[in-house]
Amino acid sequence: MPFGFGFIAIVFIGLFLFSRWVNILREYERAVTFWLGRLSSHPKGPGLVLIFWPFETMVKVSMQTIVHDVPPQDIITRDNVSVKVNAIVYFRVVDPQRAIVEVQNYLLATSQLAQTTLRSVLGQAELDDLLAERDKLNAKLQVIIDQHTEPWGIKVSMVELKNIDLPQEMQRAMAKQAEAEREKRAKIIHAEGELQASVKLAEAGQIVSGNPVTLQLRYLQTLTEISAEKNSTIIFPFPIDLIKAFTKNLT
Repeated sequence: MPFGFGFIAIVFIGLFLFSRWVNILREYERAVTFWLGRLSSHPKGPGLVLIFWPFETMVKVSMQTIVHDVPPQDIITRDNVSVKVNAIVYFRVVDPQRAIVEVQNYLLATSQLAQTTLRSVLGQAELDDLLAERDKLNAKLQVIIDQHTEPWGIKVSMVELKNIDLPQEMQRAMAKQAEAEREKRAKIIHAEGELQASVKLAEAGQIVSGNPVTLQLRYLQTLTEISAEKNSTIIFPFPIDLIKAFTKNLT
């Protein structure tokens, strides 16, 4: 009976050690290993990885791109407007060993760095730039964050501003400004139309004044248009020049 218990204990210990020694890593996973606390030369994986525990330990690192949603940050722009801005940061581990050795928690460190950089960069921009120049701000944020995470073995591939929440007072002011701009453009377009019409009328007047027959024909055309209306009585002045033109032809 004691032999039976000893055999079961040996089998149990063997299975336990086997489960710790034999590891299977997926294609996107790497194992950073330590032999008696010292970093091994190269990360292991993917596939079958043997770890001789307890002398050797490992830390799994995912090589997939991580999509991190930066929480909304209270930001005061350079023109003293208070806004709330959040962003999305895309990054991935390119050097698993540095990601584990150089920083305690690379996920938390990258998140905190993204938040502080977001406040710093956007605080130097004006509100109009924040609304109209998103692409430039995204590129600037990506470069700055990537420079700081490079020693950790982290590559930041993209930063995108997600939402920009303005105070209600600022939204009403911007709506009034937009309405005023639309009215301004409408008045300018109307004035330009009046100017063009006056130029054409002046040109037409010069042409008509140089040829009395043209004026007479226009007058007769106007009478024809008036007669087409269903009016009971039409009173119009009869120009003397028109009579003179006919009497001159008769004489």
